[in-house]
This record gives sequence, C-alpha cells and structure tokens, in this order.
Amino acid sequence: MEHFGIWGIIPPLLAIALALITKDVIFSLFSGILSGTLIVAHGNPFYALTILTDKLADMVGDSWNIRILLFCALMGAFVGMFAQTGATRAFGIWASRFLKTKRSVMLFTWVFGLLIFIDDYFNSLSVGTVMRPATDEKRISRAKLAYILDSTAAPVCIIAPISTWVVTVMSYIRDSQGFSDLGMSEFVFFLKVIPYNTYALLALLFVFLFAMGLKDYGPMAKSEKKASEGKLFDEELYGACPGNMESVSNPNARWYDMIISLLILIVVCISFFPITTWLTIMGDDPNINSFFQAMASLSIRDSFIKTDASKALFYGAIVSLFISYLYYLLRRLLTIRSAGDAIMDGIKSMVPALIVLSLAWTIGNVIRSTPEDNGLGLALFLSESVSGGGFPLWILPAIMYLLSCLIAFSTGTSWGTFGIMIPITMPIATSLAAAAGYVGAESLNILFITIGALMSGAIFGDHCSPISDTTILSSTGSNCPLLEHVATQMPYAVTVAIASFIGIIVAGITLNVFISLLVALVSLVALIFIMPNVLLKMKKQA
Repeated sequence: MEHFGIWGIIPPLLAIALALITKDVIFSLFSGILSGTLIVAHGNPFYALTILTDKLADMVGDSWNIRILLFCALMGAFVGMFAQTGATRAFGIWASRFLKTKRSVMLFTWVFGLLIFIDDYFNSLSVGTVMRPATDEKRISRAKLAYILDSTAAPVCIIAPISTWVVTVMSYIRDSQGFSDLGMSEFVFFLKVIPYNTYALLALLFVFLFAMGLKDYGPMAKSEKKASEGKLFDEELYGACPGNMESVSNPNARWYDMIISLLILIVVCISFFPITTWLTIMGDDPNINSFFQAMASLSIRDSFIKTDASKALFYGAIVSLFISYLYYLLRRLLTIRSAGDAIMDGIKSMVPALIVLSLAWTIGNVIRSTPEDNGLGLALFLSESVSGGGFPLWILPAIMYLLSCLIAFSTGTSWGTFGIMIPITMPIATSLAAAAGYVGAESLNILFITIGALMSGAIFGDHCSPISDTTILSSTGSNCPLLEHVATQMPYAVTVAIASFIGIIVAGITLNVFISLLVALVSLVALIFIMPNVLLKMKKQA
C-alpha cells in the first residue's frame, strides 16, 4: 500500500478546523498529528501514541532540524543581550539626532527593518525598541510604526538568503517528495523562488511608498491624525498597550554597540557558508589534508551553493554570539551573571516558535511519509488524483495562494502553513506539469511559481492575523494596542494581497515572472487609488 487515500486529508483539515475554532496553533497541530497516527495505527490509541512520540523524536533529533532549532534559540539570545546592554536604546537616541522629519524617520525605520533580516522576532522587537523614541518625537502613530515593523519582518525574512525562515523553508523543501530528483540544493531552489514571492516583494514596496509620503487611508489615517494632535495610540477604542519591551537604560552604551554586534553576526554567518563546505571536503576527501587545499578544490560560488545551510548558520551564530559576549563584557555593558540572564531570557522568548516548528515538522512527516514509514502518503495520493483528474495547471498557483492565506490567517503561523502545504504542493505541481507535457526548465519554472504563490499566501495570512506571533510582537515592539495594529494594517495588507493575487493568476497563465510582477505592480498602483473610495463607501453603508 502506497498511501491511505482520502483518509490522509484528515490531519491537515483537522489542524485547520481546530485552529479556526480554538485559535491555539500548538493544540491544533498536535491534534492533527494524533489523528494521522490513529489512522496509521488503524484506530489503536496506544500504538498511535507510540508512533506520534517516535515521529516527534525523529523530527527533533534529526541533525539538520536540531541545528535549526538551536540557531533560532541563539537569535533569541542576541535579542536578550541587546536589550540588557542598553545598546538598542543608545542607538535610538543617536539616530533621533539626525532624523529631522517624519519622512526621514519612517524611511530609516524601513531601511533598518530591511537590514534586520535574520529573524522576524528579532526584527520586530529590536527595530521597534530602537525607533519608537524617534517616531514618538515626530508624532508618528504607534500604529504606523507597528505596520512598518510587521511589513519588514516576515516579508524581508522570507526573501533574505540568511534567516531563520530560510532554513525552515529549506527543511520542508528538502524533505518533499520528488525534490531529490530536481538536481539542485534546497538553498538554490529557495533563491530561485524569491522572484515569485509576489506578496513579500509588494509589501516591502508598499511600506516604502508610505514612508515617502503616500497618503494614508482607512483606520490608519485616523490614527495618524490623532498622533499629529499628540495622541500616539487610542487606548479608549482599542484597549491598553501591551507590556513595554524597553531596553535597559545604560549611560555607558553607545549607538555602535548594537551595530558592531549585528555586523559580526552577519559577516560571520555569511563567511561560514563556504567555510562549512570546505570543512566537509576536508573530512570526506582523503586526498585533501589541509583547509587551504579544500579552498583550492572548490570555488567560493560553488561552496555557497553546495553548503549545508543549517551547519553554516549554526556555526556562525555560536561564533558571533561568543564574540559579542566578550565584546559586551570588555565594554562593561554586561557582567558574567547579567549576560547569562540576558541570553536565557532571549532563548525563553523563542520557545513558542520552537514548539510550533517541531510540531509542524512532525505533521508534515506524518502526511508525507509512506505507510511503510508509519505515514499516510497523502502527497502521493493527491498527486495521483489531481494529475489524473484534468485539473487545470494555470489555476494551481492561485488556489495554493488562497488556501495558504486561509491556513496562515487561521493559525497565525506561516511556518505551520509551510509545513502543511509545501509537502503537498510540490508533488502536485510536478505531476501536473508532467501531465501537461512540461519538462526540464519549464517544469521547474511551474514549480517555482506555485511554491512562490504558496509562500505569498502564507506571508499575507501571517501578516494580518491577530493571533500571529509577528503581529503580536510588532504591536509589542511599537507599544501599540494589538487591536489598533490589526485594524489599521488590515486594509493595507488586503490591498497588497489583491494585487498579488492578480499577479499570481497572470503567472499561472503566462508562466513568466516578469509579466506577472509587472501586472501585480500596475494592479497595486490602481488599488492605491481605488481602496480609499471603497472603504469610504463601506463606512457609509455600515
């Protein structure tokens, strides 16, 4: 038996339904896993639980996965140290001296958000903490700051070549059925998908337009008007602000204390991409006896392509954290004890994300693997059903986009959406392309379009979901009421989502990324003029 047929659809559907009802991502994913193992165990609850624990242990214990988990935890450690040293506050005070206008503050916040591409949590908390004094001084609403944070968190992390998101997505791609037959590394695959991630690209552009002076509309316009009058957030309408994520005030901290640490992190992580490959060559090839011989045997470009990204980022995070730790001790911004406390607090902040990631890996494994490996074989079943049913290929990217929007919005997690959708989507897209007569580069192009559409939908759902970690942390980092952040950014996110949907449909029809991006961009410009009138009419009718 190669699969359990239609029964395999129960775990993802159950996880989605429970997420809609309970708004609890962890409970929903766990229930989906349990339902899948019950099917595999033919209803035997004891056997199902043993399969579940084995699957979870296998996923968490995998060398690739454990390095990803540890890398994410170390990113939390950096956030903890930045807060404890007072470096973020010092940087914010320094920056406010040079940013004289609202436009310059918003533009700098946008650029700063682009630079903090390692992790979305890191982005929302660090950029928000740094820039809030400057935005408050220029009477920019907390809602506008929260929107900039949220729109340069997940969208930039999913298109940056180095981030916690990249290694997560690569882990799902690497394990998807048929990926090993594509003849490329998961890192190269990810890079090729970036131009097709329409929502992320347009979201970043949209924020830039508002930073440059585009007129606000909808609830955001009201928040900005009140901010200009001195009321930075509306506690009466939207409730109290979340707890402040204030950095410790340290008179010895300087603006460059954070920048130096960030540069160390970025440079070291990038450097370890080729270094990891060369170290692997040294261990595998008996004819190579030194690191310099390994360097000579493979170019830097090929070393980047063939690297184990999980190792490179993990090694880089450890080394850069150690260097930053020593730097802050020498600068007397931390003591041994306070540094340890800061690192532990930062790691603790990442625990919910690590749990979601582990469960997402597990439900993906249960769905993807064959009955021989105690799985449901759903990917194979769907691939056979769709490719044999005359399903139109051109509409597939749009369907995956809409479905990912729904899942991510309902669960508040794009990582969980990736874990559910990527293992299902890749074999379907590959089979439909083959059935339509596409081979080689054309087949790969279809796969890139479909996965890019899927990622776009997941980012949109995560972006505007009120239960999304990134949404909550953006609200917290900006000290803006959560409901005000959700209400004010929703029209903007929907505007970008509609333009992205139009572009994705065009991509499915033309199979041309340049045409689809151009159509999406034109649609976005048109919607900028249409949406204010639509919202005004809706308000009058209400």
